[in-house]
Amino acid sequence: MKRLNFLWTLLFMAFIGALIGGFTNHLAIKMLFRPHEAKYIGKWRLPFTPGLIPKRRDELAVQLGKTVTNYLVTPDMFRNKLLTPDMEKKAEAFLQQKLDEQVLHSDKTLNDWLQLAGASNLAQKTEQKIDALIDAQLMNAREKLTTGTIEDVVPMDWQEQAKEYIPTMTSYILERAELYVDSYDGKVMFQKLINDFLESKGTFGGVLNMFFGDSNSLVEKVQKEALKFIQAPGTQNLLHTLIENEFTKLQKRPMAELLANFDWEGLFTSIKAYARKELALESRLDKTIQDYWPEGSEWTSENLTPKLIHFAFNQVEKQLETAMKKLNLEGIVKEQVDTFPVAVLEDLILGISRREFKMITVLGALLGGVIGIVQGLIVFFTNLS
Repeated sequence: MKRLNFLWTLLFMAFIGALIGGFTNHLAIKMLFRPHEAKYIGKWRLPFTPGLIPKRRDELAVQLGKTVTNYLVTPDMFRNKLLTPDMEKKAEAFLQQKLDEQVLHSDKTLNDWLQLAGASNLAQKTEQKIDALIDAQLMNAREKLTTGTIEDVVPMDWQEQAKEYIPTMTSYILERAELYVDSYDGKVMFQKLINDFLESKGTFGGVLNMFFGDSNSLVEKVQKEALKFIQAPGTQNLLHTLIENEFTKLQKRPMAELLANFDWEGLFTSIKAYARKELALESRLDKTIQDYWPEGSEWTSENLTPKLIHFAFNQVEKQLETAMKKLNLEGIVKEQVDTFPVAVLEDLILGISRREFKMITVLGALLGGVIGIVQGLIVFFTNLS
């Protein structure tokens, strides 16, 4: 009977010890988070309120911020994980793929791209600007051309070149005149001139005709004299002097007089119509980038994308530490932890350590039970003595 009572006592003390140990550990874990805020009786704050973590949340936020910046998110981590040759190749391939899909091989026309950029009706607006520019330039040219004399307006080297051609022009005129006078057409012309002259003189003309004989003979004589006159050295000098004098007079004439009947409006209209036709902006803008640049994908993949990505990675690596300092991750983590509701912070920690906390509770109960058994044995052996 005594042994049975001892056994029940031992089991009871083990149970009480386990209950106390488990409850104590469970309460200690709860007191890490609960209560979330301080509790008061009047002005007196209850001990152990708020819980440890809510009470030390500022310190926890600081330590978490330091842990993140010193051990988790560090410049070396970015260099080793992100700024690697393999990642550079992947970034290059990704950029080229998106560039091909969204730009180089896109079905969007230049008009579509311009509309996306907020530039609508660009062709019409550009044509209006070009028309206005042509009008302004042509009006300016018209004003310059019609102001002053030919000598003032025409470039001097042009005038000198024209003057140098006067001897050539003189020789050409005399050569053409000699050929014409000596031709059948020239003979017919002289025949008509002589007949008209004799007819205009009436009786005196008839007398002259009788004196010179047949009109054909007279024509031949006049034709020969005309050829002698053309071939005479003085004729060339005379014609040269006449042309040179007329050229000098022409230089002194106002340009406005020379261009008085010129159709400026027709010229302006023709030039603007030609410019619009050659530009053909509407049809040009209605084509895709690929239409104008079919080798764009190949060129960018060889010359643009690799250099752009390499430059970007180099700049990121150079500015990484400075950027992270400016980013102030430690301050961001601290600020975020400070703004967490305590319940969220509790769920966060329990979500990571819930199993371990349960094991601590079980271990407390186990230790309490063992302590209860030890106490029971001590009481039993003490009563025996």
